[in-house]
Amino acid sequence: MEAIETIFKRRSIRKYLDKKVEKDTIITLLKAATAAPTAANCQPWEFIVTDEEEKLVELRDKLIFARYNAPVAIVVCGNMKLSHKGPSQEMWVQDCSAAIQNILLAATSIGLGSVWIGIYPLENNIKPLKKILNVPEYVTPLGIVYVGYPAEEKEARNRFDEKRVYWQEYDPNRKHRAKDKPVIGHY
Repeated sequence: MEAIETIFKRRSIRKYLDKKVEKDTIITLLKAATAAPTAANCQPWEFIVTDEEEKLVELRDKLIFARYNAPVAIVVCGNMKLSHKGPSQEMWVQDCSAAIQNILLAATSIGLGSVWIGIYPLENNIKPLKKILNVPEYVTPLGIVYVGYPAEEKEARNRFDEKRVYWQEYDPNRKHRAKDKPVIGHY
């Protein structure tokens, strides 16, 4: 699959077949993750791969937005001991986000489905996840990528909106319709 085609084809898949994802395939996804760019080549990422049903059930039970039947969860974390120090320490979020995007695209390119479950910065997501997976204090989970063989198919799409593109400089007078969005993390 061509890169542009993969980008447009990538969709959040929330229904999976009851079929195990092979370890070699998971390793391929992790290699794709670690091919992502990072700020000053810091590479603060760490990955927790969970394919044990007991752990997956616990994640689904404790995390309201993570209740999908995927056979694999890849938790992408930032290790603060590996990240930049000082004001640039928060760049771990960008680095780990790029790793997540690479997992999502790699999964699509090899015929797997995936969905990104946001964890950071919501404490009511971070705390239970850290407890379930025994994550130390200096490691912060950014997100979970569920992966599996898709039980649903979605059309390719893009969300390009010319109103969100500015040429040469920002135009603060441009009007956008504001949508009221629910506050996430309060349940």
